[in-house]
Amino acid sequence: MIARARKPAAKAPPKSAINPLTAKWNSEFGLPPFDKIEARHFKPALEAAFRQHKEEIEKIASNPAKPTFANTILALEKSGWQLSSIASVFWNIEGSNSTPELQEVARDMAPRFAAHETRILLDKRLFKRIADLYERRESLKLSDEDRRVLERHHLEFVRAGARLSPAEKSRVKEINARLATLVTQFMQNVLKDEQSWRLVLEDETDLAGLPSTLQESAERAAADAKVDGKGMITLARSSVEGFLTFSSRRDLREQAFEAWVKRGAHDGDTDNRQIVAEAVALRSEYARLMGFKSFAEFSLQDTMAKTPDAVDDLLQGVWRKAVKRAGEEHDALLAEARASGDNSLIMPWDWRYYAEKVRKAKFDFDESKLRPYLQLDNMIRAAFGCATRLFGLRFKERTDLPRYHPEVRVWEVLNKSGDHVGIFMGDYFARPSKRSGAWMSAFRSQHKLAKGQSPVIINVLNFAKGADGEPALLSFDDARTLFHEFGHALHGLLSDVSYPSISGTAVSRDFVELPSQLYEHWLSTPEVLEKHALHYKTGKPMPKALRNRLFAARNFNQGFATVEYTSSALVDMALYSANGNPIGDVEGFERETLKDIGMPDEIVMRHRIPHFMHIMSGYAAGYYSYLWSEVMDADAFEAFEEAGDVFHRPTAKKLYEFIYSAGNRRDPHAAYVAFRGRPPKIDGLLKKRGLAA
Repeated sequence: MIARARKPAAKAPPKSAINPLTAKWNSEFGLPPFDKIEARHFKPALEAAFRQHKEEIEKIASNPAKPTFANTILALEKSGWQLSSIASVFWNIEGSNSTPELQEVARDMAPRFAAHETRILLDKRLFKRIADLYERRESLKLSDEDRRVLERHHLEFVRAGARLSPAEKSRVKEINARLATLVTQFMQNVLKDEQSWRLVLEDETDLAGLPSTLQESAERAAADAKVDGKGMITLARSSVEGFLTFSSRRDLREQAFEAWVKRGAHDGDTDNRQIVAEAVALRSEYARLMGFKSFAEFSLQDTMAKTPDAVDDLLQGVWRKAVKRAGEEHDALLAEARASGDNSLIMPWDWRYYAEKVRKAKFDFDESKLRPYLQLDNMIRAAFGCATRLFGLRFKERTDLPRYHPEVRVWEVLNKSGDHVGIFMGDYFARPSKRSGAWMSAFRSQHKLAKGQSPVIINVLNFAKGADGEPALLSFDDARTLFHEFGHALHGLLSDVSYPSISGTAVSRDFVELPSQLYEHWLSTPEVLEKHALHYKTGKPMPKALRNRLFAARNFNQGFATVEYTSSALVDMALYSANGNPIGDVEGFERETLKDIGMPDEIVMRHRIPHFMHIMSGYAAGYYSYLWSEVMDADAFEAFEEAGDVFHRPTAKKLYEFIYSAGNRRDPHAAYVAFRGRPPKIDGLLKKRGLAA
């Protein structure tokens, strides 16, 4: 026996050298160690996770054993968990609390993510195994859920180009990498345009017309920006739309409106116009490689709508009614302007201002009178309360749990037996480091593999803060947005499926908005407003007379709202249906398309192309989805109304079973029919928007 000298024990690396993203997350519920994470940690952590996932995939693809569900599909579902965990932390923080350092990492890593995913989906060895299982699926004795997951994996690989030639696959890799770069740059440009603009309200004349609650919010925004003694309007929607609604300074309204609609359309570093043109051209090329005439045809194949013609039928049917109603609304606004001594034409920056005056005169309803009753904390409690009554959930705020920003609030979600369901985070206030808009995302999705995984879900919004010492007060649209995003959150929190790939909101794009839009309905019920719409100073409930006026005016200005939305959806479809020459001038394309559909001059698309974030990311040729889902949500809520109780337990139980907890276990149309007992009818949508004949 030969004696060998012992190596000295390896020294533990200094704490500063330990990457908190790759170390074990020891926080309660396995939450990310937000307080330890710095921008510099992401790139090495992601690179390590890419390597690990690549090794896992290689092991599956090179397995000499005959393909089985366990050694191929289940193995794929179990792979990449570390990458998914780190990536979710990065992309969530980069979108809601960004810094120049994080943006640089995003620009660097976005094409890496695309290349990594494309490499997996174009691996001919993997696809051969999946295709073998798919062809034998009838004889494999799979459960319904297992079969659904197999079919979804097969379709994903096919739509990614698994059947293409080597040369075509090579081009797909180039397209995907370039698109990832373009989308990231587009998003960052919109954020920069929003960060760079502000309207300082110097004195009382600049504040003219603004109710006290909006004045206080403007003063708080100015104070946060260290502009003392003044007010400030930003391009956060809750700030600029409130200003456009109430400011009697037409010149300032025009300034704010122009800044709002021209995001992404300025010459210079943040110009998104050529970015959009290139992205559309690349997606069109991809669709042609896949054998489709247009990207719209390709995109819609895996949706409820299936074809551009089906989408067009829905949009055109609503469009004609909306334009007619908007024309009637315009005449009323013009009459109001004339009566007040304004002989100017109604311009886009005038619409909200005069609409509010007409609404007040016609319904004795003043939107600003609602805000004192719509305190943010109470609206959060209202959203939670509905989830308790419908699904038996309880929410316990946890100030001790980690968060990525001091303003983020965290709740543990429990079921009626007191068992842990998941974690919900709320990031409610606008700030310069946050993308505009509102969204739901997940730091972790639910599944039952291995020991199972509970969800960690977040809602990100952009509400204006109240004045110092005062609570944040919402408009009714703000409160509806809160309910909408919480509906998405419930879709993630209540998920009860076995596999990560079909968890929560991983459903068809024109089905995913059903749980969110349906949840909005409960906000408007007397049961919710009576309990939670309490005056922030007196604690008294919203007077019944005010609630009645709110309900009476609910369909007011719906022509405008529907035109604003539907025009965006029609332009999106036109953009991605073009299969001829590349679109060079996207603003010219937008103008011509709006002219062709008969867009009223006084209304502007809700999202103009240079800042239309939906259609640059997950909703390309898909913005129609909100309207498609609205057909279902209006019809679905009628199920509760028909039962005579908006919290009817048997109906809520079916809603939970077939919609909120079901993920993508079954075809979305079948899921809806299982809940409702029949396909949806459009009647509810037209009634909801006040467009029924």
